[in-house]
Amino acid sequence: MRHHTWEDVERASAVVRARWSGRPSVAIVLGTGLGALAKEIDAEATLPYESIPEFPRSTVESHAGQLVCGTLAGRCVVAMEGRFHLYEGYTPAQVTFPIRVLRRLGCETLIISNASGGLNPYYARGDLVVIDDHINLMGVNPLVGPNDDRLGPRFPDLIEPYDRALQELAIRVARQQNLSLARGVYAGVLGPNLETRAEYRLLRVAGADLVGMSTVPEVLVAVHAGFRVLGFSIVTDMCLPDALAPVRVEEILAVAAAAEPKLRGIVTRVLEEI
Repeated sequence: MRHHTWEDVERASAVVRARWSGRPSVAIVLGTGLGALAKEIDAEATLPYESIPEFPRSTVESHAGQLVCGTLAGRCVVAMEGRFHLYEGYTPAQVTFPIRVLRRLGCETLIISNASGGLNPYYARGDLVVIDDHINLMGVNPLVGPNDDRLGPRFPDLIEPYDRALQELAIRVARQQNLSLARGVYAGVLGPNLETRAEYRLLRVAGADLVGMSTVPEVLVAVHAGFRVLGFSIVTDMCLPDALAPVRVEEILAVAAAAEPKLRGIVTRVLEEI
């Protein structure tokens, strides 16, 4: 498996810099159904992923596949409109390479979002959750292999992968908007199949409130690179093993789209107060 080098990151960053001279402080990864936030950005440059060296190509419905650079809520930001997943056949290094580039561009805070299945019976479809912690059940780790100290430490500490102060800020601004924002543990699985009833039971016993097929690899690399991370999930379907019903992708996208304006409002206010 090929590991990206410091030189790869430099080359990709230089391509972005050649198109845009902004100095971003915040990076945003827009997940399923959340691409509308990109439309709120006062874009100064938009780069298709295929124009950036080493960037994979997004193959998933609802993921646009471009880097949007500009300002949002008074902050200079770079947003990934569309992300990559291990289940698409990409390696962990490919999935997470854009995070390296975002850090090299100067971003210090990463806001990442996803659609997830709800394991906590107190959740409901359409609920917003700020991620407090995660469980890596993907069977892989993007940090495996040679370590370049210019990219991050050999043994990054995961005592607080999701910044607690940013979580508290998100919860506070949600309350100011009369929105409910739960806090939960996200379990990352490989996919692309949804889980069995027995697997849902196991995940819940393990302490997971949410389950999804993304986010964990990006956060591991983000922590390694020195980002402060704020993660959000939209609960798009309930994964209660004794009350399980078939789920269609169209329904998941519809629930995510309906909840997106609420999350957009929270993220915008967080940006204003960071």
